[in-house]
Amino acid sequence: WDPAEQRPGGSLLTRQLQELWRRSRGSLAPQRLLFEVTSASVVSERSSKYVLYTIYLIRSGRFDKAPAAIARRYSDFERLNRRLRARFGCDMAGVAFPRKRLRRNFTAETIAKRSRAFEQFLSHLHSIPEIRRSPEFLEFFFLQDLRLAQRLTCTGMYREALATWANAYRLQDRLGVCGSGRFLLTLAGLAVCHQELDELGEAHGCCEQALQLLEAQGSHPLLGPFLQAHVHLAWKVGKDKRRSEARLQDLREAGPPLQPQP
Repeated sequence: WDPAEQRPGGSLLTRQLQELWRRSRGSLAPQRLLFEVTSASVVSERSSKYVLYTIYLIRSGRFDKAPAAIARRYSDFERLNRRLRARFGCDMAGVAFPRKRLRRNFTAETIAKRSRAFEQFLSHLHSIPEIRRSPEFLEFFFLQDLRLAQRLTCTGMYREALATWANAYRLQDRLGVCGSGRFLLTLAGLAVCHQELDELGEAHGCCEQALQLLEAQGSHPLLGPFLQAHVHLAWKVGKDKRRSEARLQDLREAGPPLQPQP
């Protein structure tokens, strides 16, 4: 029920607002990414003790029912800070970083202050275009997840791997790097795990998304495997596979025989 349609001239107003919205969409500022430390826990491991900070990546103005999250310790932040200062000395001059303390590192006051400092540190880094696009900054967020997800997938722990691939997907989505080779690797990992867990519709969707990204590329190491998987899965779930079959045939005619891919 649309209350605007119940008033004289209401539908006209609705159309005008819709047109205004369509025209203004292109001029909207990009949504800001917020970094929030949601928890911090003291971890003791044999001869070492450290604080593990859990950080959510949140797009302002939107509700994320499945948030992207990372867990990092002080040494991880310190390594990122050191790498970025070595490469972006001028840009990093105004970026504050919490100093290491010789004692009282595990008091509630110190942990709370560092939590706020890490939030401000990441927000400041993300506000600098050259830094937020740098491998050093991006790898801080999702490289650990990609490595862990690969290990879990290779050892057949598909359910655990799926959760890790999914978090890596969300992290790359929030950071705006959904066209990279690592994002294609993430889609491949998701497709494999969904297929092994007999979630064929989800696996098919991952292949479709990957093929859309590969649309403009005539050759890519993952193009053949994704096409083969898409054809197989489309047959399984009853989806149209003719376009992928045609692209696969073109690929076979253009180069050496495709080897069966896992």
